[in-house]
Amino acid sequence: MSESSPVVQRAEDIEYESVDAADGLEKGVLVDEERGAPNFAIRRFTLAPGAEVPKHTNEVEHEQYVLEGEYVVGIGNEEHAVSSGDSLLIPAGTVHWYRNEGNEEGAFICAVPNGDDAIELVE
Repeated sequence: MSESSPVVQRAEDIEYESVDAADGLEKGVLVDEERGAPNFAIRRFTLAPGAEVPKHTNEVEHEQYVLEGEYVVGIGNEEHAVSSGDSLLIPAGTVHWYRNEGNEEGAFICAVPNGDDAIELVE
C-alpha cells in the first residue's frame, strides 16, 4: 500500500462538466485517485431546476449528502423527497434516479470507491 499525501482542493479550482446521460446534471471531482486519494472519490453534483436523471445502476455503492435544494431521489421502487442535510446510501447495483421539480438548483456530495464504475441505463 502506498502512502498518501495531504491534498487541499480549492473550490475555485473545481471544474464542473455536464453528465452525458442527464440534461441539467453537472459533476465536479473534489478528491479522487488521480488527486492522491487511495480509496475513495468525492464528487459534487448540481441538479438544475427541471432536470431529470434517468433510471440507472452503478457497479459501486454511493454515499450521498444533500447540500442544497430539494429534489426527488428514486431508489429501487420508492421515491424520496430530500433536502439539505439528508444522507443516502445507494447500494451497488440498485436502480436509482433523480428529479428536480423545484425552482432552485439541488446539490449533493457523492462518495464512491475508487476504480471503474460501469453505469447502466434502465428502460
